[in-house]
Amino acid sequence: MSLLAYAEDRDPGESSDTEAEQEQEPDALVDFTAMLRQRQREYGGWFGCGSKMQAEQSDQGYYLEQYVLGVLDFSSQYGIDYSISYTAANVIGRPTKFPAYGDYPETFPMVSRSGPCPTPFPFNSRPQRTYGDWWQRAPSATREIQAQNLPKLTTHDYIVVYFEEFVVPTEVAIFETFNPGAVVRIWAYGLTKHWTCLWEATESDLARPALDSRRFAPALKKTTMITKTLRIDFNHSRLNYYTEIDAIMLCGRTVSKTQSLFGKQQQRMQHQQQQQTQRQVLASPPAEATDPPATDGSGGPISYKLRTLKFQPNCHEDGATKLHDFINNDLSQFLMDNSVKGGGDLGPPHPLASPQVCLTDLPFEILLRILSYLDLKSLFRVGQVSRTFYDISTHPLLYAELSLKPYWHVASSELLCTLARRATMLRKLDLSWCGGLGNVSPTEFKKFLTQRGDNLTHLRLNSCKFLNASCIENVGIVCDNLIELSLRNCATDPPLLNFSCLANLKNLERLDLFQTAFETELLLSMLEGNRKLKHLNLAFCGVSVNMDNVAAHLATYNTQLISLDLWKAHFLSARGLQSLARLHQLEELDLGWCLREASLGDGLFQLLTNCPKLKKLFLSAVRGTTERDLMHIAALGKNLEQLDLMGILNITHERAYDILVHCPKLQLLDLSFCDNIMDRDFDLLAEWSRQFNVDIKSSRRY
Repeated sequence: MSLLAYAEDRDPGESSDTEAEQEQEPDALVDFTAMLRQRQREYGGWFGCGSKMQAEQSDQGYYLEQYVLGVLDFSSQYGIDYSISYTAANVIGRPTKFPAYGDYPETFPMVSRSGPCPTPFPFNSRPQRTYGDWWQRAPSATREIQAQNLPKLTTHDYIVVYFEEFVVPTEVAIFETFNPGAVVRIWAYGLTKHWTCLWEATESDLARPALDSRRFAPALKKTTMITKTLRIDFNHSRLNYYTEIDAIMLCGRTVSKTQSLFGKQQQRMQHQQQQQTQRQVLASPPAEATDPPATDGSGGPISYKLRTLKFQPNCHEDGATKLHDFINNDLSQFLMDNSVKGGGDLGPPHPLASPQVCLTDLPFEILLRILSYLDLKSLFRVGQVSRTFYDISTHPLLYAELSLKPYWHVASSELLCTLARRATMLRKLDLSWCGGLGNVSPTEFKKFLTQRGDNLTHLRLNSCKFLNASCIENVGIVCDNLIELSLRNCATDPPLLNFSCLANLKNLERLDLFQTAFETELLLSMLEGNRKLKHLNLAFCGVSVNMDNVAAHLATYNTQLISLDLWKAHFLSARGLQSLARLHQLEELDLGWCLREASLGDGLFQLLTNCPKLKKLFLSAVRGTTERDLMHIAALGKNLEQLDLMGILNITHERAYDILVHCPKLQLLDLSFCDNIMDRDFDLLAEWSRQFNVDIKSSRRY
């Protein structure tokens, strides 16, 4: 799938008094149909290649195999930027561990879901929990904004890398050294500054591969495009455990500088000609054939019949399903039973009436409901069919939720400008992953937010590279009705973002600051000002935050908290754990890698006693966990569904059995890399997994 939006060219020197006139101009500046034809000619389809922009020169260039020179972007990583363990930078250069199989700090794992971080300990430093669908079962799970935009295989993580030489790609090889099978798409960035999908996984590619290292090199679509930049997409839902990447290799035929410059110039000229043609065609909404007059001046014959018969579909809890079934199965019979063949109570027959049903004869409300199931690309394409469909497809109700995350590859300032005209009732916005390589400017984002952000309740800006201090300030000033704010992985080096204006927000119920650095005083001010906070993610939030102080603040001002993620949070001690025990509504708590003391004291006992609703408890590598603490978990964890004890030194298979027996709701138990569970115990754990119907993770050391 692909999007392409072109806003009107505006003279930079144009005076502001033309704004009112521009607002009256029709919003027909996005033509998916024309773009589809163009992309099919150039790339062989929405995700195709087969570019005809540059003639193939078989007598020039040579075959080249090259490894990653540098990393441009990534959605998440296990390690920290100034570490050499478990970071995205480990894909640079030749493989260091392949063909060995196992968990190695010299590789690149991802942490998109829970945000694990590196451990200071020299052993058992294992990334985890970026696999399966456990995250959607947790109390902190979120619903996708405009979910109909998502492809069948969604992307959970990505990495963007570049190489030294431009080539016409013939092969991309990915060296997987632990739990392979997460790669679902391979993209290339061409000279026209557009992304093209070279390969996308199909059903036949989804079979889980053997637990062994592999050099994954799927068959790419044939192309003559020139590139040296790749993006690899990952989906972890089908994995049994986390995956690790050792290196990426790009193979292809080199091109001379003359060829590169000529191809780039030719592609740009074609792109400019396409833009000019589209602007001429789209100067006004598409004309529509003259509709037959309605029988009463207020709609077509079908609308008249539905009103006359007082047609009112039952649309309560499952209204969407019932309406869908009615249109698919019952509408034709309904119209046949009430066909217009004479006067009677149904009014005079229409002079152009026919047995066939015209879709535009349906009431506006039904058509609007039908179009509400379309993804964003389809909405734009439907608007090019006729004026009637244009009017419906641009209705503000269809743009109350907007997600450009699946369309990251074409999200641009021009697209934001076009959407600003339509989304006058915008409530939820997701721009995660957008704006890479300068496609979205901070100025255009601020302008869009100023126009449409005052009614926003949900805003997600995860891994947005266009954010600067001014953008964050705009969020705090304009979006004062926010219920959810997500700024995952928005850290910069050096930190340039100013989050002080976020203290203006007073209605937050969900705040996600995973891997985003900020000041302690600002965080405490935000917690004090948002008493309705229910979900908070402070995983890997920076070394300057004292989590004991944060825990005390939460216990005082945020007693409605349901989920709290403190993965690798610094300076959390047993005292902070006792403060968290006062959050009686807690259902989810992640304390992985953040409790450094030798003993937890009575903190864990108090937590389990005072928080009986706990469903998810992660204690990954909490070294102070004792056998007594494990007994408390077995005795008090009646509602536990997910329990992570990865890397716990003192756990034995006897304590694991007690937990399985006394926690009847348990679904996930992670015992990976627990030193006291020896190789001889793995067969026993497998038997317990079947006996108690619990997914027990028990990865061996390699």
